[in-house]
Amino acid sequence: MSDRTPTATVRSRLDRRRRFSLIWAIPIVTALVGTWLAWHTLTERGPLITISFESASGLVAGQSHVRTKDVDMGLVEHIGLSPDLQRVVVTVRMNREAKPLLTTRAQFWIVKPRFFAGALTGLETLVSGSYIALQPSGPGGTPKQHFVGLETPPVLTSNVPGRTFLLQTARLGNITLGSPVFFHGLEVGEVLGWDIAHMADSVTLHAFVRAPFDQYVHDTTRFWNASGATVQLSANGLDLKLESLRALLLGGIAFETPNAKPGQPIAGQNHVFMMYGSQQEAEAAGFAYKIRFVSYFSGSVSGLQAGAPVTLRGIPIGEVKNVTLRYDKPTDSVVVAVRYEVEPERIADLKLPAANDLAASLTSLVQRGLRVRVDTTSVITGATELALEIDPHAPHATLGEEDGVFVLPVANTGSADIAAAAGALMAKLQAIPFQQIGDNLNQTLAGMNGLVNGAQLRDAVASLHTTLASAQELTTHLNQASGPLVNRLPAIAEQLDSAVRRVNTLAGSMQAGYGRNSAFADDMRRMMLELTDTARSFRVLADLLTRHPEALIRGRADEGSR
Repeated sequence: MSDRTPTATVRSRLDRRRRFSLIWAIPIVTALVGTWLAWHTLTERGPLITISFESASGLVAGQSHVRTKDVDMGLVEHIGLSPDLQRVVVTVRMNREAKPLLTTRAQFWIVKPRFFAGALTGLETLVSGSYIALQPSGPGGTPKQHFVGLETPPVLTSNVPGRTFLLQTARLGNITLGSPVFFHGLEVGEVLGWDIAHMADSVTLHAFVRAPFDQYVHDTTRFWNASGATVQLSANGLDLKLESLRALLLGGIAFETPNAKPGQPIAGQNHVFMMYGSQQEAEAAGFAYKIRFVSYFSGSVSGLQAGAPVTLRGIPIGEVKNVTLRYDKPTDSVVVAVRYEVEPERIADLKLPAANDLAASLTSLVQRGLRVRVDTTSVITGATELALEIDPHAPHATLGEEDGVFVLPVANTGSADIAAAAGALMAKLQAIPFQQIGDNLNQTLAGMNGLVNGAQLRDAVASLHTTLASAQELTTHLNQASGPLVNRLPAIAEQLDSAVRRVNTLAGSMQAGYGRNSAFADDMRRMMLELTDTARSFRVLADLLTRHPEALIRGRADEGSR
């Protein structure tokens, strides 16, 4: 057996080839995704713009966005002050889709909670924060990167079919954004905004009227301010007029086309109209022919002011334009100069004279008694008006003319005399001593109260009550005592009848003995007649007392009427 032990030989081989580990795929994919995101961000990123505002109300860098119709168009990157420290400069990174909108026609403003047109707008900003709104630019314009933001929203635009009209007015009044536009009481549009004219001499409203109501707007259409309410005291009581409750709260505009004819041309887009202060002014604007007058009053015209009506037979035909004081040198006194206009077209079927015949026509009317006076329309408020009248018995006067304005003479009587009479009546009423009369009445009532509640009257009433009780008791006794007598009266009457019959028998016997024509017979006949009357009277008395036993005390019922 051999001592040699078998051995194993192990040989190793070094592989020079390198294998790729999957662990490296993670950073590679991450790098690729990052590169793609960076490339996508760079390619999608739009231009960098700046917008200046008075203040950055609610804006936050890195959070506030720029939106158009609730579509995100950019993000605020930085907020800082302008070099002169007067404004705030907001740097915004816009999206690529917003690049075509960034022209000279683009408008920016900050959306924040606002109250107008009866509703809260921008209410969502209470949660999400304020943002910058971008109004898309219209056609035209050049690219721009630096903008000046608006402090208030611009004039709105509507995508609803219709037309926008421009209304010029001296005062905006209660009208605001979103105020309704009315036509025959129907809400047919709204106010989109306004512009201030040059030198701020007027305001131009942008009023939008929806289709098909825009077809009722013609060149002769009149717009007026329908805000608030009109209160008028008439013979029927208090008259309250308002377009609608919404117009009362938010303001409103109404329009109407007088004497509209079929086929009349429709007003075009952005047609300019005059907006009147009230419906009365709009109606008066339809009368093109106006005659200007001035009248001088030496007395008081208290309550008369510009805008007061000029009436004829109680119907308005004009308006007072101005009331001023003027020194009258010929009379060395101060008079009231009232300038007013009359619209003769308000009188139906009136043939208006030509311009060169107007003075002659007015002169003829003055000679026939045309005068003007001041009338009081309300004693409570003291409001007055000018009233034209034709008084055939008016003193002679002539028509004057000053710088193309006719001077109409004033009536000698008017509401001034009525006011004076009312004042005299009030003075007389004030002279009545109401206090003294009241004191005397109080004293008289106090005396009557003492008399009624006094001890003497109470004693007198008690005595009267006792007297009535005694009289009642006496009547009762008399009724009881007269009862037997009344019961015996029929028997007495029967006895009298029996006695009469016996006397008649005796008379017959005596007549047979003494003769019919004797003196004794005549005496007997007279005695029989008297006995008959006596029996008849007793019978009547018995019947009366049977029916009315109280007659023994009160007497016959017809005794007082005799």
